Amino acid sequence: MKQYTVTGMSCAACSARVEKAVSKVPGVTSCSVSLLTNSMGVEGTASDSAVIAAVTDAGYGAAVKGAPDAPKAAAANDEELLKDRETPVLKKRLIASVGFLLVLMYFSMGHMMWDWPLPSFFENNHVAMGLLQLLLTEIIMVINQKFFISGFKGLLHGAPNMDTLVALGSGASFVYSTYALFAMTDAQVKGDMAGVMSYMHEFYFESAAMILTLITVGKMLEARSKGKTTDALKGLMKLAPKKATVLRDGVETEVSIEQVRKGDIFVVRPGENIPVDGIVLEGSSAVNEAALTGESIPADKAAGDAVSAATINQSGFLKCEATRVGEDTTLSQIIQMVSDAAATKAPIAKVADKVSGVFVPAVIAIAIVTIIGWLLAGESVGFALARGISVLVISCPCALGLATPVAIMVGNGMGAKNGILFKTAVSLEETGRTEIVALDKTGTITRGEPQVTDLLPADGFTEEELLTLACALEQKSEHPLARAVLARGQKEGRALPEVSDFRALPGNGLTAVLAGSSLNGGNAQFISTKVQLPESIRAQGDRLAEEGKTPLYFAKDEKLAGIIAVADVIKEDSPQAISELQNMGIRVVMLTGDNERTARAIGRQAGVDEVIAGVLPDGKESVIRGLKKQGRVAMVGDGINDAPALTRADIGIAIGAGTDVAIDAADIVLMKSRLSDVPAAIRLSRATLRNIHQNLFWAFFYNAVGIPLAMGLWIPLTGWKLNPMFGAAAMSLSSFCVVTNALRLNLFKIYDAGRDKKIRKKKEKESKTMEKTMKIEGMMCGHCEARVKKVLEALPGVEQAVVSHQEGTAVVTLNAPVADELLKKTVEDQDYKVISIS
Repeated sequence: MKQYTVTGMSCAACSARVEKAVSKVPGVTSCSVSLLTNSMGVEGTASDSAVIAAVTDAGYGAAVKGAPDAPKAAAANDEELLKDRETPVLKKRLIASVGFLLVLMYFSMGHMMWDWPLPSFFENNHVAMGLLQLLLTEIIMVINQKFFISGFKGLLHGAPNMDTLVALGSGASFVYSTYALFAMTDAQVKGDMAGVMSYMHEFYFESAAMILTLITVGKMLEARSKGKTTDALKGLMKLAPKKATVLRDGVETEVSIEQVRKGDIFVVRPGENIPVDGIVLEGSSAVNEAALTGESIPADKAAGDAVSAATINQSGFLKCEATRVGEDTTLSQIIQMVSDAAATKAPIAKVADKVSGVFVPAVIAIAIVTIIGWLLAGESVGFALARGISVLVISCPCALGLATPVAIMVGNGMGAKNGILFKTAVSLEETGRTEIVALDKTGTITRGEPQVTDLLPADGFTEEELLTLACALEQKSEHPLARAVLARGQKEGRALPEVSDFRALPGNGLTAVLAGSSLNGGNAQFISTKVQLPESIRAQGDRLAEEGKTPLYFAKDEKLAGIIAVADVIKEDSPQAISELQNMGIRVVMLTGDNERTARAIGRQAGVDEVIAGVLPDGKESVIRGLKKQGRVAMVGDGINDAPALTRADIGIAIGAGTDVAIDAADIVLMKSRLSDVPAAIRLSRATLRNIHQNLFWAFFYNAVGIPLAMGLWIPLTGWKLNPMFGAAAMSLSSFCVVTNALRLNLFKIYDAGRDKKIRKKKEKESKTMEKTMKIEGMMCGHCEARVKKVLEALPGVEQAVVSHQEGTAVVTLNAPVADELLKKTVEDQDYKVISIS
């Protein structure tokens, strides 16, 4: 997506106009304009010049983001460029406006309503008072000339915006007041004092000035609040180091971060920020990575470990080689990801965009109809004009335009602060609608690194002796299970005696000679050819296998030494995370290429709803395709073989420690590599969507109530009529309310699972009443399971079927009544026998 900076936009009508104009350019496949960041994302083959020309023709300015001629205030890839420059300008305008407005109000309302004293020159000199009001109003209009320039420019281009409404409202008040002033002079010349006093009451100079000042107040409040929505992004940018200490010709030299090149050797002392991504060459330390992952516990780093820019070296001295610099660093990619997400548009924003595109012309038409209507009803020109002006200045397209992007920006920032990166506004909105979460097992539910879980020495051997001879045998093997055994040995300080005649027998085990004794290790089948396996040992091995562990048998000479169990252990937070997902009413499915027995053991420990085992890498994508027929699916994975499934799912979630391919294919990246961030991401998405709904409700409700009130529709019933000044005050606060509501998301606790339980109780109650267990004979393998599962889930009313050939059961969850006879016939048509249905 090519990013552009757009200038001159003041409201949602402007962004809708730009989006519509650019979308018509040949070669543009999609266009998204953000009023919040004054940015535009364009996809397609259209040239930059064609895109910029379309924006210019629509009455606005544009430049490629980052180009030398791009307006600095709107860029989003540098901390300085995100600095709030709008608020100080508006503040100066407001102070100047208020100063002249106070004088104007003293001479108009102060004297007329409360009889405040005036200089003797003005006593009974109403024309002079009128001229003074005109002069002061003109000064305020010049101070706030931006409204008139932008408003009438938009009108001339056929794209009226919020500034057009303000300019028309204030301008109409000024023009009519000027007419009344000239009419007053005519009455003064004719000696008609009653006419003079009458025209004095037709002055709306203070309304013209007050409208501009109050709208400026609202704009300033809005600008300040909008600035806070990008706090998370600016916070990330502040983390970027400015200097680095590199070794040049063996001498430590401090250089600017821009001068660091890939392959440079840099050093980091305790307390310093790591300047770029790199690999530790020498030294060890604890590195605080909270800036990137949100994880408060420092990570230990030693030679060979990777380090990232903006993390803090807390203890030791590190010498590192730069691997990624500039825009390639992890920090820069995170900043770009958050910035790009802000530039995209959520689907829910389309409703507001459609309304915004016709909002301003419709309001102008309503104002004209209002004026004509009251004139036809016999009211004075001043009364009718006041109603029309009220309509113009109370209407607020900005509230509609900001309702979605401000919530998206704050939600995205909240996610980034906690190590949850949403790549687009679409992913942030859609994640909360997830109904099924599919979890890859290895590296997602489990650690992805086998570990020794049990040491079971045989008679005549101790744990220490068993582990020592196992390490001696495994030290020359490259198998992952061998590395797990060696890691346990190193942890306990076991010696590694040298062996000879080492041989690896693929699929069976290992043999070697140690000090004249033969050593053997491997699976039960292999070891039983070397020594006799007692039934008690076989039973222990079977029990370990049922628990999802791999039993490794070891023997010395012709005597069994014992069993060492190795397993890819579950991450500490996995069961809790899965429970939280279920509490949220989400069905959790585990996908794995492991055998059925191991997979079900892990599934039981993790607490998932369904286990799908024996899935080949290319089979995960087809499984996701099948799950999507049952609801919206989020896939969580970390490997290259997960990429097709991540892409196929409605939402792909990549564990941050996974491969670059998986991360590129995903919609969300979890930097902490923790499964507990999956329910947190869903909670944050739901909270953001809820906030957007609140904002849109307020924006529509405000305009739906305010415009009829401004038109004077309530006057015949209640006598209520709206002064244009109060209309301007309401308009100025409406956008501020929307932005402030979005900022409340910063207070949302994404790890608080307290509100999830109500959903689970409801789901459990539903599932109890709609679940049937079928006893089936004839299923022999995983293919039989898949066959039965497929035909059952094809039946109308069947939500899911959990089939086990080992237990000979099919647990069928229904979302509508299904007759037992139909279930039985469906299975028996596949040549299996149904024993019972309960």
